[in-house]
Amino acid sequence: MSDPKKKNGLGRGLGALLKDTPQPLQNKPVEKVAGIDSINIDQIEMNPFQPRTHFDEEALQELCESIKIHGVITPITVRRLSANKYQLIAGERRTQASKRAGLTKLPAYIREANDQEMLEIALIENIQRENLNALEVALSYQRLISECKLKQEELGDRVGKKRSTVNNYLRLLKLPPDIQASIRDQRLSMGHARAIVSVEDVEKQLYIFNKILSDELSVRATEEMARAVSSKVKEAAPASKAPQASNQGAGSSEINTLQTKLSSHFGTKINIKSDPQYKGEIKIPFVSVDDLNRILDILNL
Repeated sequence: MSDPKKKNGLGRGLGALLKDTPQPLQNKPVEKVAGIDSINIDQIEMNPFQPRTHFDEEALQELCESIKIHGVITPITVRRLSANKYQLIAGERRTQASKRAGLTKLPAYIREANDQEMLEIALIENIQRENLNALEVALSYQRLISECKLKQEELGDRVGKKRSTVNNYLRLLKLPPDIQASIRDQRLSMGHARAIVSVEDVEKQLYIFNKILSDELSVRATEEMARAVSSKVKEAAPASKAPQASNQGAGSSEINTLQTKLSSHFGTKINIKSDPQYKGEIKIPFVSVDDLNRILDILNL
């Protein structure tokens, strides 16, 4: 039997670097209520399961100005926590803009929902109503699958999308962190991202990504480059490959994740070798003096 006090992972430093585990959902019972009411804005807590990670400042200010003139047209959705306390399910943009506009009360749908139902409502409401970027949509889909226990077919029915569309978004989460960040910041379109994710090798993905940014490639040009890169990889496949060191038994999943993150960070394929005692080495390849200087700048050396 394993020791419950024994720590998993590769130590505090690596564990902190890889830590991205959401808090488990708690299905706390709530009072059954319904209908629309006007509630004090200072009695509303924000949604801890908010799927939206970025709010455009200009769009938020425009909504604020609209609310000053027309008021809040669409009620927010909340659940009751106590007699004078509510928790937001959907409508954070409206709530934030209303605070800026100086409103003290908001129209709200008050409904019954446990934590899991609250998460599902918030995710689906945002997917259907808000202008989420592609990465936020992908993360929302993944949370619906993992935390709300939905299958891809069920998820497609809930959000009104084909299974292939849902799968295309989910595949974005396999891309290196730097590419995901560019999708989030809308520097990279969904079309570009789909072309990149069709290439399996991380180093090739990063190469295409950097070419898109440096040469301002169109989606069509990116697709052609991805096909060309994939063809070269297939042609080279029959050639014998040098045996690679195995990370099995040394936190291989964490090692592979760290390799991907470091490769994305340095813009080149990083190789980590580790034995069962967690001894090993990290190799950072470079192809020229300029490339070496670039890596040294990243290392601040």
